[in-house]
Amino acid sequence: MRNKITKIALIILSASVLFSCSLTKRVPDSKQLLKEVDINVNDKSESKNEDVTNQLYQIPNSDVLGLNIRLHLYNWANPNPDSSYQAWLERKPNRHKRYTALLSEKQVQRLGHSFIVSGIDNFLKDVGEPPVIVDSLRTQRSARRLNAYYFKRGYFRTKVKYTIDSIGNKRARVTYNVETGKPYIVDSISTQIQSPVLDSLYNKTKDKSIIKKGKQYAEADFTEERDRLTTYFLNHGVYNFQPNYISYAIDTVGTNYKANAKILIDNETVRTQDSTYTKPFSIYKISQVNIYTENQNGEERTIDSASYKGFNIYSTGKLNYRPKALTDPVFITPGSTYADFRRTLTYRYLSNLNIFYYPKIIYEPDPADSTGTSLITNIYLKPKTKFDLIVGADFIHSNIQDFGIQGNLTLLMRNVFRGAEILSISTRGNVGSSRDLSIQDRSFFNILEYGADLKLTFPRIFFPLNTDRIIRKEMIPSTNMSFGTSRQQNIGLDKESFTGILSYNWTPKRNVTARLDLLNIQYVRNVNPQNYFNVYASSYERLNDYALQYQNQVDPNYFAIDPETGETKLIIEEGTDGFINDVDNGTITVGPEDYRNINSIDERKQRLTENNLIFASNFTYTTSTKENILDNTFFIFKTKIESAGNFLSLLSRLEGNSNTNDNGRHTFLNVEYSQYIKTEFDFIKHFDLRRGKVLAMRAFAGIAIPYGNANSIPFTRSYFGGGSNDNRAWQSYSLGPGRSGSPNDFNEANFKLAYSAELRFNLFGQLNGAIFGDVGNIWNVFDSETDTDYTFNGLQSFRDLAFGTGFGFRYDFNFFVVRLDFGYKTYDPGRPENDRWFKGYNFSKTVLNVGINYPF
Repeated sequence: MRNKITKIALIILSASVLFSCSLTKRVPDSKQLLKEVDINVNDKSESKNEDVTNQLYQIPNSDVLGLNIRLHLYNWANPNPDSSYQAWLERKPNRHKRYTALLSEKQVQRLGHSFIVSGIDNFLKDVGEPPVIVDSLRTQRSARRLNAYYFKRGYFRTKVKYTIDSIGNKRARVTYNVETGKPYIVDSISTQIQSPVLDSLYNKTKDKSIIKKGKQYAEADFTEERDRLTTYFLNHGVYNFQPNYISYAIDTVGTNYKANAKILIDNETVRTQDSTYTKPFSIYKISQVNIYTENQNGEERTIDSASYKGFNIYSTGKLNYRPKALTDPVFITPGSTYADFRRTLTYRYLSNLNIFYYPKIIYEPDPADSTGTSLITNIYLKPKTKFDLIVGADFIHSNIQDFGIQGNLTLLMRNVFRGAEILSISTRGNVGSSRDLSIQDRSFFNILEYGADLKLTFPRIFFPLNTDRIIRKEMIPSTNMSFGTSRQQNIGLDKESFTGILSYNWTPKRNVTARLDLLNIQYVRNVNPQNYFNVYASSYERLNDYALQYQNQVDPNYFAIDPETGETKLIIEEGTDGFINDVDNGTITVGPEDYRNINSIDERKQRLTENNLIFASNFTYTTSTKENILDNTFFIFKTKIESAGNFLSLLSRLEGNSNTNDNGRHTFLNVEYSQYIKTEFDFIKHFDLRRGKVLAMRAFAGIAIPYGNANSIPFTRSYFGGGSNDNRAWQSYSLGPGRSGSPNDFNEANFKLAYSAELRFNLFGQLNGAIFGDVGNIWNVFDSETDTDYTFNGLQSFRDLAFGTGFGFRYDFNFFVVRLDFGYKTYDPGRPENDRWFKGYNFSKTVLNVGINYPF
């Protein structure tokens, strides 16, 4: 181990020296490479403060783990490949003439611009980064910008000086020394508001002001207060108010580091064709709300109209919507005070319907109001087509499927019952490739899945009781009813599944979503249960070893000779089932420990081959601070709780013990139903480290506890470890449970802990790199498993947390990201206790993960 570390250190040291010598290759002799920048503020270093360093016009070349990779790429390129090509042509007297005779002069010159001659050099320069040369003018501008940065934070007497120091071999360090002096503190806050209406509104909200007496002056506070007041006025009836009506006067003359602030709010400026004048702002009311739509199926251009709760509805052609369906999404009501947030809510609700194109909402003064304080709201809705046929194709990646191509055909029917409902009927198919050993077909496309789904969406809560007080329409509620069926082939035992879901969705507030699955029913049928021991080869091998151990008691008809290896093996399924039954009824006498192990193999077989009926309800709550796809500083928190089997348990009690199977378990439609409670917590956090670097972290905890009619969790609801979105040093289902060493082909359990951290950085162009670490494992808890190697046993089980590290590459195609990760087992709890560290830490044991998009 010590020798390996020494070799690695020597390689890194040698590479560092080599790279360091070539940094200034493209730096002119009279210039210097900007290698370091130091910023000292009041004799304290702020060089790591990104808010401060972002003020500079020049910063050193980007690096990855201290290596200036992009600068090296640029330096490797020939700066003048065209000139080199011309020199090569003229190096021999007859070379140019010979090529011209063969190709023509134009083609010879074009060859100089081809990829063969200059393409590689141009590529290196494009993806690389030219050296940052020290520029005194930019250094001066950076100093002025640093001065402005601290000035805006209340340091009105800031002084900035800088020095440029040579650090050898055409390298330089720029040092900025900032003396801020004492900050100015906000002292008095006064107002000069010309409109009485605004003065009254301001007094109602001044307690929430961002500008506080005794707080250090910060220009950002005054900007935020301007935005806050503008929003407040617009949402309380002041139509046409704009931020530029608010200004500030700051007095610092002779105040002894105190800033006296005055808030100035002007009257409204009105511009006519010939003149401009001012007038006090007023509170506006909504006098009318008109909704305009059209019937695309109607050939006649007559106007159909309707009135509903004060709304006026007009349609070109026959009105094709129930009035309530058009007025429910509208939060601007006749007689209400103008409020800008109501327009925003209306836009969101109408767009969320997926019935109309983006709506237009226009306010205009009501000519019938002599006071000029009334507005007419006109809402224009352009319906989307009644029917849409959507054809889609996608590349997919999953825990079992290394690569897949999925196609789907969806028929979308809008406004099915004239209430803005959407009916979706879709079929889907998927062919995929898997290297999983349980799949005997070794052709490239060895996985097939197909299915059909029907989904009906209502833009409201579809429930017998009125839920408006609990889930208000501002939360944009919807109801989904879906039914689906699918079949998988060549995946393990092959499965057929039937699902039915009744779910409610709403957004309690911005960036928060809630979902309640009142009914989530799933029936899973194993098509080929007799194929169990072909799929779960490790279980078969263990059972076969026991059969050979007691071969003198085993019926010889249970065995056959393997034609490939010549070994004696149990026949699947006659021999395997026969041996298990004989052990169970005492025909074959085995030791107590062997009996428990054989019985455990049989129990697992029964659990994984039985059909599952899951009749569940669950609630999911998700909150996120992510603003858009470019936001790299955010968190997402998701929690889910699920309960299954309680309703069917109640039915079973009412029916007595008439529906029970041989195991004494209750059944429904002759299928033993699952009963459990499950909860999950998922937290994702991203930190923007600037200059293309992002630190992403994820923490997950989940537990599913069986009770009542079950002593274990259905395979489809259990947890697994490993895979491209989990601990990447292990393949899917190959980690855990606990310290058991993953004895099964598909290892799963009912309790999981996981944590991952990943540093992402740009290498060049669209290619990004990552260094990651993954920690986690799965355990059995509160179920039928009793082996301490498999179960969670308190704090001591944290020693069973597996630790995987590695690196990866991501190529961003803009609409999706292809990911390649190389994982290594740093700490393997499945190994003996004193032999767990760095045993999978060489390239021959690399776990390769291919994925689509980022893991979290």
